[in-house]
Amino acid sequence: MQDPFSTDGAQAPAPEGAAAAAAPLEVRSAQFQPIESSAGPMSEKDRKLDLLIDLSLPVAIELGRTHLMIRDILDLQRGSVVEFEKLASEPVDVLINGKKMAEGEVVVIEKHFGIRITNLVETAERVKGLGK
Repeated sequence: MQDPFSTDGAQAPAPEGAAAAAAPLEVRSAQFQPIESSAGPMSEKDRKLDLLIDLSLPVAIELGRTHLMIRDILDLQRGSVVEFEKLASEPVDVLINGKKMAEGEVVVIEKHFGIRITNLVETAERVKGLGK
């Protein structure tokens, strides 16, 4: 039996019960709609971002971490000092939605603490971190 998809110009045999004088298949080029440019006022990416722009996420600054024995936790009282594993000169972590997104240094603005961002986590990692 001959391959119906061959390109040698021969037609495949007609299936049983088909008319003996089957007309050859008509082949036409596909017609596509022209592609519209996204040079409009707002691209698709911007529209997707607009849906998320007003969401609120929790932001926390982590000075450091440590492990304490339960007896030490029970002994904590006003004035107790908990020592962290991080040095005072090391940058603090900026956590957004519980995931590290940046590092920064502590600054004082009038009477308030603030963070000056010194290093951002790679964009792909930041986006991946937000989804979890």
